[in-house]
Amino acid sequence: MMNDKIISIVKKAQDIVFPRRCPVCDDIVPVGEGLVCDGCRTKIRYISVPRCRKCSKQILNPDEMLCEDCKRRKHAYDFGYALYDYQSMKNSIYRFKYRNRCEYADFYAQDICKKLSDVIKVMDADSIIPIPLHADKLNSRGYNQAQLIAEGISKIIKIPVYDSIVTRIRKTVPQKELDIAGRQNNLKKAFNIAPDVVELNKTILIDDIYTTGSTIDSVALELKRHGVGTVFFITLCIGEGI
Repeated sequence: MMNDKIISIVKKAQDIVFPRRCPVCDDIVPVGEGLVCDGCRTKIRYISVPRCRKCSKQILNPDEMLCEDCKRRKHAYDFGYALYDYQSMKNSIYRFKYRNRCEYADFYAQDICKKLSDVIKVMDADSIIPIPLHADKLNSRGYNQAQLIAEGISKIIKIPVYDSIVTRIRKTVPQKELDIAGRQNNLKKAFNIAPDVVELNKTILIDDIYTTGSTIDSVALELKRHGVGTVFFITLCIGEGI
């Protein structure tokens, strides 16, 4: 009990000396309100049912199991979940990736573990793998946003992060600049898998945004080629159905 009180006091002191910024509005979070402003919690839109059983995109027809994209093409991953509707959190993700708001990762990880706890239990994974950045981009940005999320999740659910299993060995064109076919070609031979991947059976890939799934597919395909049995994914955001 005493330790809990000390931890609480330390956290409050940290909030005063090093105030956090809200991942939704980017203002300073009032002391005592945690990782996000109380008033901003209601502004977040979560993906809810009906959602695609494969990629988790929001769909309108509750009788449908798959979105139009997943009906048209086969994915290498088994299934995955996204947490937020892209439009409600796109500014947050932009600041997180390009404006050094690394502290947002704590909130994202906490929200994932709270909202997707049942899903994570079903996955029963033995590992978490963040989608890697190419070394040049990592050096330029200074951090891999997917790794920050993965590490935050790992601290909560105690599944280990393997951040050296997958490396990005080819510098690719930004995916947002390409169509679906271009994204798939762009990622050919872009990833390398380390030999110790044989230790893994079920893994969860972590990334910030799912658009067409090309990046996650490419990594999942390589992991399965090297012996990983099941590959899931969790992302922060997902776009509208294609």
